[in-house]
Amino acid sequence: MYKGIIRPILFLLNAEKVHHLVVFLVSLLTFIPFCKKTIRKWLTYNHPVLNTRIGNLEFKNKVGLAAGFDKNADFFEEFSLFGFSFIEIGTVTPVPQSGNPKPRLFRLKKDNALINRMGFNNKGVEHAWKQLKRKRKSPLIIGGNIGKNTATANETAALDYEKCVSALYDEVDYFAVNVSCPNIKDLGKLQDQDSLREILNRVMAVRKKKPEYKQVFLKISPDLTFAQIDEIIELYKETSLDGIIATNTTTERDCLLTGKETVMDIGMGGLSGAPLKNRSIEIIRYICKQSKNKIPVIGVGGIICAGDAVDMIKAGASLVQVYTGFIYDGPLIVRKINKAVAAYLLSTTPKLEND
Repeated sequence: MYKGIIRPILFLLNAEKVHHLVVFLVSLLTFIPFCKKTIRKWLTYNHPVLNTRIGNLEFKNKVGLAAGFDKNADFFEEFSLFGFSFIEIGTVTPVPQSGNPKPRLFRLKKDNALINRMGFNNKGVEHAWKQLKRKRKSPLIIGGNIGKNTATANETAALDYEKCVSALYDEVDYFAVNVSCPNIKDLGKLQDQDSLREILNRVMAVRKKKPEYKQVFLKISPDLTFAQIDEIIELYKETSLDGIIATNTTTERDCLLTGKETVMDIGMGGLSGAPLKNRSIEIIRYICKQSKNKIPVIGVGGIICAGDAVDMIKAGASLVQVYTGFIYDGPLIVRKINKAVAAYLLSTTPKLEND
């Protein structure tokens, strides 16, 4: 029904406007009696084999909603109905910013992909804090994806990350340090070892002052070289990072089915969706191999169907996140992934034989 009827209608409209429309409709559904319970029962799939512990967090299943969908912590409770075990809000910056000029979100239908150059548009960390404090009711795990304001120079970027962590610390369950979005000028340079060390040290300094330990993950670019990933693995050990989110969107435009002229007309932006899958899996596999599976990895980028998620789990990912796949495959993708991953894990679990 979604792919045959709903998606074709939605895809007739501007991509960013559709996002707001869908959020409005989902919010509206939650006010209809018994609707919340029905949606949750229909779309949620949990199985003991899917339970995943990373540090002090226990995830009921393997699937989360990636950052960028609920930028301002406005509707995480509503979207928890779709069966996610965790939702990442943000990217949040210290002060509000409007992001890049519109249009800034584009579909590549032939490729099951998106190109976005949103530019960290958000209402600021104070708004996110208020929404989390006011709306949070369920045991859903919430991640806070944090970044710097566009106007903040890279030389002082660490202060922006410090401000976001300080403000959100009591309201989120973990942090995702975003230094890899290609839509903020020169942000990728913060992935250099020295810049990244300064940012992470400031983030960890905030954590040391708090009574409760909150995990910190680093979200990295798929465009990094293996040498750069090796540096990040070294920083993982040095700075007490808790895990890596692999990967963000890419600036590459290789092997697209969409015509070159169309892609050139769209212009700059981060590519997400199916074309990103192989590179994301390659990086996940590399991190797990280099760390001897000691670094928890959240796999994201290129998951369009349940099989893609299983491939990421096989590569070593502990959890997965969806964004573009949620748009192309529809809300049932969460249930499909969890069922497929559960089947895979059960098939690889040694069975105890009777004595």
